[in-house]
Amino acid sequence: MTDVTAGRQPARQTLARRCRAVTESRGFAVTVFALILTNAALLGVETYSGLVSDWSRWLRLAEHACVAAFTVEIVLRLAAHADRPRDFFRDPWNLFDLAVVLSAFLPVVRENTTVLRLLRLARVLRTARFLPQLRVFLVAVARSLPGTLSFLVVGALLLYVYAMVGWVFFARHDPEHFGSIGRAVLTLFLLMTLDGIGDAVHAGLEISHWSIVYYASYVLLASFVLVNVLIGVVITSLDEARAMEESEGPDRRPPTTPEDPHVLLERIATARRALDDLERGLTWTPPPRTRETEATTSTAGAGS
Repeated sequence: MTDVTAGRQPARQTLARRCRAVTESRGFAVTVFALILTNAALLGVETYSGLVSDWSRWLRLAEHACVAAFTVEIVLRLAAHADRPRDFFRDPWNLFDLAVVLSAFLPVVRENTTVLRLLRLARVLRTARFLPQLRVFLVAVARSLPGTLSFLVVGALLLYVYAMVGWVFFARHDPEHFGSIGRAVLTLFLLMTLDGIGDAVHAGLEISHWSIVYYASYVLLASFVLVNVLIGVVITSLDEARAMEESEGPDRRPPTTPEDPHVLLERIATARRALDDLERGLTWTPPPRTRETEATTSTAGAGS
């Protein structure tokens, strides 16, 4: 049983080494990137009904070819991790690519045209694997989600408080914008972008001069303070994502795997050879006895 297991290990490592040489080559990356762009171009062509009616068969064949090519790609990358399959599933990008490819073979997805097109559109996001800056940006967006949720909660509370205050003071005079809590929230949400703030201030001044305090405080808090806080959260997440990308390196894996028993055996054999050479160098061997040496020894013994 041990011999069978030992025989399987070199086979896996040989397969992984050969597939890794293919998947880590520049030609493989360029080919996959070109396939992703071709898939995006096919999606764009399918928006023209005239082209779809004239070239429906060829477009279908091109889509099947893309699915086959992406399947071969993901199989090669899985085989490249045959000696360490856990490392493949630890990478979120690998899981995303695998899910996108496998979804094309699900019966429910293949029968639903809308879902299938959305999943084909998700393949475009795979370009992030080949564009480091885009990958950093997407990671930064994901890391900023907790801070963004807190921002949304604070923004919703601010909108609700100011909408209620606006409804109390402006509902009778301006029912179009503050006639209900929903209209007031919608009005203030649009004012957050400073679009139409001049008209709103002029309309408020016709009702009361104190309305300038209402609008000024709202613009200060919503358009300047909260937006700057959100920008700060995103910039911090971007710095963290860039630091993670630099620490993980371009290949996102260590150059050698300490778990490989053959690597360890080679290191042990090299260390043994070095120790043997050192031992032979340190062991003193007497020089061979010659006639001159024996004559010198005999003369010294006679003189004594």
